[in-house]
Amino acid sequence: MDLTGLKAKTILALSWGMLESLGVQGMRFCVGILLARLLFPEQFGLIGMLWVFIAVAQSLTDSGYGLALIQKQDVTRTDISSVFYFNIAVGLLAIGMMYLVAPWIAAFYNQPVLTSLTRAMSLIILINSFGIVHSNLLHKQMNFKSLTKVSMSEVILSGMIGVAMAVAGFGVWSLVAQQVSGAFFRTLSLWFMSSWRPALIFKLRSLKQMFGFGSRMLASGLIDQIFSNIYLLVIGKLFSAADLGYFTRARSVQELPSNMVSGVVARVTFPLFSMLQNDSALLKRGMKKALKLLVMINVPMMIGLAAVSRPLILVLLTEKWAECIPYLELLCLYGLLHAMILINHNLLLALGRPELYLRLEIAKKALVVISIAITWRWGISGMIYGLVICSVISFFLNSYYTGVLIGYTIREQLCDALPYFIMSGLMGIAIFALGLLPFPNHWSMLFSQTITGVVVYVTLCRLFRLEAFMELWEMCCNKMDLLRAGAE
Repeated sequence: MDLTGLKAKTILALSWGMLESLGVQGMRFCVGILLARLLFPEQFGLIGMLWVFIAVAQSLTDSGYGLALIQKQDVTRTDISSVFYFNIAVGLLAIGMMYLVAPWIAAFYNQPVLTSLTRAMSLIILINSFGIVHSNLLHKQMNFKSLTKVSMSEVILSGMIGVAMAVAGFGVWSLVAQQVSGAFFRTLSLWFMSSWRPALIFKLRSLKQMFGFGSRMLASGLIDQIFSNIYLLVIGKLFSAADLGYFTRARSVQELPSNMVSGVVARVTFPLFSMLQNDSALLKRGMKKALKLLVMINVPMMIGLAAVSRPLILVLLTEKWAECIPYLELLCLYGLLHAMILINHNLLLALGRPELYLRLEIAKKALVVISIAITWRWGISGMIYGLVICSVISFFLNSYYTGVLIGYTIREQLCDALPYFIMSGLMGIAIFALGLLPFPNHWSMLFSQTITGVVVYVTLCRLFRLEAFMELWEMCCNKMDLLRAGAE
């Protein structure tokens, strides 16, 4: 294996992936802010009630074969075309099922409007089924430049439609239009960016060859989607649509910085780890570097976001969203370990151990059910505390098997992450202390706390010369030197 070429390809993929995260997630966040200022919490809550059903149907459409195409090293043209047609067939079946069960969903939540909303939102499933294979092939090639362009076009065009309809007074239907048009523009862009076109070939043999991996990934994906969105289901049933709107808005704000970093590294590391699956020593080295990089960026963002949550919400979303502030603070605790859990997930997938991954998912989701059964009595905040505890247990479960498979033990992972947790904790104390001082307005408080947090964290990482930070610092300095040399 050409390690120099692999490293260069990985750096390029990370660069484009980070650009996508910064640009696309930033634009998506801005669109969300505009819509939140124009609409009301209960309208976001209505869409939140449907996400568990849409997510499950979407997982059924992919059926695990998308990840199988990435993981399989000798994939053929017949394999790809067979998966493509299978996805569309399942997409048609899924949208038909959603149409039929829409009245039952509305009755479950006691929200009659959900019947028409469900049927409209189900269009996302069918539209996405035409682009699943194209997306997975671009991921397999680590072609994140094209994926960045796809995501940018999707967010910009669908955001314009959603905001325009919200301004025109369409209410919750502006959110539906944003989501459906986003799926359309994404699929259209994927076909434009990918050179692959389906051949008139369909072989059940190809699907059977990938069934072992794909079926377990389907089961894992279904479990993950159900339980990732089970809080929406429970909150929507037990509390009001407005309460669910506050929770979904808090979660979207918390997920923005977390997904910007962990999402790009996760998408890069899965195909990269798949390439290295036969070299345990090299795989462990890559895992260590990726974990340190994730923790270095994700942990201070979560702690910093929790510390500035009040001025941030009041400045961006206005007072009508103030009730989501305590939810955001607690969700940031959950987000602390999200990146570490995710990269351990990717290792199991890359090593072709879907049966182990599935058993772990079942165990972790059982914990979520127990947590909800115990904590719902204490309201939404109590349920989030339960979610935090589940995330801690999930990390230990996943990292245990990472230690067994490649020798990267729980103790090593914690030791690698600990310095960044300490620096981030000190940064959080500084931000919180600054917030106790009187400020003329929330804008000045938010600006002062943000600048202080960045300066304190960067100074501490430089002072103690933390490995991942210094590598990133030196890489940025080298890039700046090249730019200055070019300018001269």
